Amino acid sequence: MTSEHQILHGIGVCAGTASGPLALVREAPGVDEHEPACTDPAADAERVKEAMAAVVASLKARAEKATSDKSRAVLDATAQLAGDRGLVKAITKRLKAGDGITHAVANAVEGYAELLKKLGGYMAERVTDLNDVRDRTICQLRGLPAPGVPDLGEPVVLVARDLAPAETATLSPETVLGVITEEGGPTSHTAILAAQLGIPAVVRADGVLAAVAEGDVIALDGGVGEIIVSPTDEEAAQLAERSRRRAAALAGSSGEGSTRDGHKVKLLANIGTIADAEKAAKFDLEGSGLFRTEFLFLGRESAPTLEEQTETYTKVLQAFGDRRVVVRTLDAGADKPLAFADLGEEENPALGVRGLRLSQRREDLLDTQLQALANAYEATHGDLWVMAPMVATVDEAEWFANKVRALGLPKVGIMIEVPAAAIRSAQVLSVVDFASLGTNDLAQYTMAADRLKGDLANLLTPWQPAVLNMIKMACDGGRATGKYVGVCGEAGGDPLLALVLTGLGVGSLSMAPKKVNAVRAALRMHDMSTCQQMAAYAVDARTAADARAAVIALADPMLLDLL
Repeated sequence: MTSEHQILHGIGVCAGTASGPLALVREAPGVDEHEPACTDPAADAERVKEAMAAVVASLKARAEKATSDKSRAVLDATAQLAGDRGLVKAITKRLKAGDGITHAVANAVEGYAELLKKLGGYMAERVTDLNDVRDRTICQLRGLPAPGVPDLGEPVVLVARDLAPAETATLSPETVLGVITEEGGPTSHTAILAAQLGIPAVVRADGVLAAVAEGDVIALDGGVGEIIVSPTDEEAAQLAERSRRRAAALAGSSGEGSTRDGHKVKLLANIGTIADAEKAAKFDLEGSGLFRTEFLFLGRESAPTLEEQTETYTKVLQAFGDRRVVVRTLDAGADKPLAFADLGEEENPALGVRGLRLSQRREDLLDTQLQALANAYEATHGDLWVMAPMVATVDEAEWFANKVRALGLPKVGIMIEVPAAAIRSAQVLSVVDFASLGTNDLAQYTMAADRLKGDLANLLTPWQPAVLNMIKMACDGGRATGKYVGVCGEAGGDPLLALVLTGLGVGSLSMAPKKVNAVRAALRMHDMSTCQQMAAYAVDARTAADARAAVIALADPMLLDLL
């Protein structure tokens, strides 16, 4: 039976329209409420080990079929959790206490998850992976199908409460027309992966699961966050027209980024691996504005060697040729713990020893990384820019700049993601060559809102006037010192917000490669004076919604087809 027609709204995280049959992602069945208490802990522990080994094998088999290094890394990381000996010990302890076998798994994971949540940051993100391991293990023990995305016989719109990283890593635009989740936020795994793949997506769609049933037709607009359950013929036609207009607005989007009157804005890609670089380099864009090097370091027992890092950085530079590559040095620490750089637990790791602060504690890690970058630069003479994360003071910026310049690297900069750096940008920029704004963390720290909490998404939007004010201060410092300021956070890929950032004085925008065409088209619809007027209105707005509305009112009507 077809569900009742209705229109719902969530947060659009990847522009584009989609319509088709929906496929519900299977939710985990949970524990067996009728199972007996454990009477043979050793035998039950052996069953758990066998179940977890089966989960590991399943995840590794999927990793081998993954189409990208990043997807493979996500699946391997989840498999690593499923094989964690500490987790097996915690489950065995619950079995000895008398828990039934599936209750022991659930209770042990709950305790483990609490520890990860307290660590915050990257470790808190692993809770989703851990819960996925729990659900798969319980299904294995109960002889039930694994939760998650079903086998897709036809292209569908996926609807889920949320998607585990192991699920998002295997999605493909060929089989998934669109994605809708009831939970999550704009910086969730689902949002980031959808942007990378160019799949229209809406997250935080409250009530969607109660409104739909398997077999329904569902439509979505990932730009405005609109969802239509059982769309009428007229609505389907309107959606198709919207898609046609979007394609027309994107037609001819090529070449350098610039406003209608010729003001240049470099359009760049965010990358994390060699494979990302090689794929992004095939797009019509001007380089990479953020190479996240931590993917080389995370999940390892020892640091990558000088030779390994040199090879990676050389291949990334070679992929882009004479185009710019901005490398962020290791962004890890208490929130992204490294087995070979354990500094102990912290009360509040998001405000602790991370980014450059870790590099100052472990200079050997930074020195090796910078030497590898110098080697790669010597081998390629590429357009290499190097920046440090989590910089808050002039002293920190100067310490880093001295190290980079001592190795003869051509450009040294910092990330502005801490309000202190934005407020004092003129002073901080006086000792480096450039800065790049990390809008996700800048919003988190400005608004005192954890970026991992989907229910705080309204505070974390870069449309918040306070966040825009921070960006303005950073750009003011750039103008005062004659130094270059770019953006490499998610805000850079929003065609509407790109106009505001350009008006504030940003010189480059870095994003998922598939977002570049829309941003380039938006810039070419407007002259610089209009962008500056938009920026002024947005910064002075009373609320985030008012800021966005004020900019839309000034925009070329064709721009709405890109959103």
